[in-house]
Amino acid sequence: MKEIEHDTTASPLETVAATTATKMDNKALFGKYELGRLLGCGAFAKVYHARNIATGQSVAVKVISKNKIASTYLMSNVKREIAIMRRLHHPHIVKLFEVLATKTKIYFVMEFVKGGELFAKVAKGRFSEDLSRKYFHQLISAVGYCHSRGVFHRDLKPENLLLDENGDLKVSDFGLSAVTDQIRHDGLLHTLCGTPAYVAPEILAKKGYDGAKADVWSSGVVLFVLTAGYLPFNDPNLMMMYKKIYRGEFRCPKWMSSDLKRFLSRLLHTNPGTRITVDEIIRHPWFKKDCKEINFYYEEEFDKAEKEEKNGLALNAFDLISFSSGLNLSGLFDDSANSSGYGERFVSVDSPERVIEKVEEVVKGEKVVRLRKKKQWGIELEGLNGNFVIGLEVHRLTDSLVVVEATRRGGSSGLFNDLWKNEIKPALISSLEETVPGS
Repeated sequence: MKEIEHDTTASPLETVAATTATKMDNKALFGKYELGRLLGCGAFAKVYHARNIATGQSVAVKVISKNKIASTYLMSNVKREIAIMRRLHHPHIVKLFEVLATKTKIYFVMEFVKGGELFAKVAKGRFSEDLSRKYFHQLISAVGYCHSRGVFHRDLKPENLLLDENGDLKVSDFGLSAVTDQIRHDGLLHTLCGTPAYVAPEILAKKGYDGAKADVWSSGVVLFVLTAGYLPFNDPNLMMMYKKIYRGEFRCPKWMSSDLKRFLSRLLHTNPGTRITVDEIIRHPWFKKDCKEINFYYEEEFDKAEKEEKNGLALNAFDLISFSSGLNLSGLFDDSANSSGYGERFVSVDSPERVIEKVEEVVKGEKVVRLRKKKQWGIELEGLNGNFVIGLEVHRLTDSLVVVEATRRGGSSGLFNDLWKNEIKPALISSLEETVPGS
């Protein structure tokens, strides 16, 4: 289906490996994942099935080409999706395991949901009300959880709902998601985005909308499709379809129960102010039938992941992308992103302590250099006559890799190059600093 606008942000995040690795088989990504068949293809990304070489676990790898997301809003959206998916740890939301990066591509390593899209299943025929209710329970559980975390999906549709091997639903593709930080002073979101047949009428009005209420509308359209087998609002002419959505013109098929018809009328109410809310949904008689208790918070699991992330020394994907302006992650792998002479970054297999020791060994014989330790893994090098200042920091990337970041904080680029590039950096270069296969 055509999208109104690709406001994409391109899904527990434990490790971010933006590393360079020993060259292996061409299909081995970072020496960790063996890429397999293509699962799907979009305007800005491709999704592949892959296998974790160490564990044999199947994963899905979303590959984003950096030159295709060169525009400003797409760069910021990729950052936002990473930040969003770090927040989400829910049984009915696809997990993001880690984010990898090379000079030309960004890789989202995600949970592989082998059952495929819900859309493919409903395309074969409508579901019973009981089966539709099961999936709707799981959808609302995930949607309510997202809202409790300040996340609004904004593109809920059967194509973005996957089924695992147990037949349970998993919400995927947070590429159009928004967070509370994007809400304007009027308390509303304003980006026009979504898939036409599932978009809420208030979004079409272009006067601002509540992200939670827009998600409820889209969830209502999904429920209608599951139980009816077709869209409630449809027309070959896009503008005519928008008019039907704006007016709320739809008819329920005769086989629907009266309870479901009343429920759908609350979900697909054109006035967002009186539309049913998630809290009201879970108390509705049609929804409550055969419904287990729904937990929108999962506080213990989330807090544990959040605490580990804050207390850990590893960089996360958001940190990595924030390192480089314009989403140019090549600065983590070569000098090209820092040709101005103000600094550079590269990956090393040495421990942070060993990196600092090597620097101290290099400058020990330099009588014109003063060394001062800063923070835990940082030092500052200053010429005795004040003609240059070099700052160096070491960041833990994974258990076996670090990012070494050197910056020129004062003095000429020539003096920086003489000491850093000609003496210190060569002593730090590791044998593992090679280009990642397929980059």
